[in-house]
Amino acid sequence: MTNNTITRRNPEGMPSPVGHYTHITRIPRNAELFVTSGQIGVDIDGSLPENMNEQIRNTFRNIKAVLHAEECAAEHIVKVNIWAVEKIDWDYFDAEWNQLFGGDYPAMTIGYLTELGLPEIKIEIEIWAAKA
Repeated sequence: MTNNTITRRNPEGMPSPVGHYTHITRIPRNAELFVTSGQIGVDIDGSLPENMNEQIRNTFRNIKAVLHAEECAAEHIVKVNIWAVEKIDWDYFDAEWNQLFGGDYPAMTIGYLTELGLPEIKIEIEIWAAKA
């Protein structure tokens, strides 16, 4: 393992992940760290669709845009926190997730809450990224 590379792994002696994530992501010393605000499913025109899957689609689009603004990409993402107020359609979500990560998954936490910052927000995703 090189000291200047972000690495992801599932340590031996632990159960396999129950979803599309990695148990641990190592960030090398002196890496540049980026922490986003929670990204939500707002359209480019500022409207928020009522449909959960449309919010998921827009949220991933917004994540890609914020990463691109800092010349980052999926390989720089080291931690994802997902907050939702209703059941996630995992088939739809995983399709968006896999399109972003392509199988090289970061560490992840998912929580269901009774509400987010505005009543119409159904999902919010926070990203931590690092560039070595």
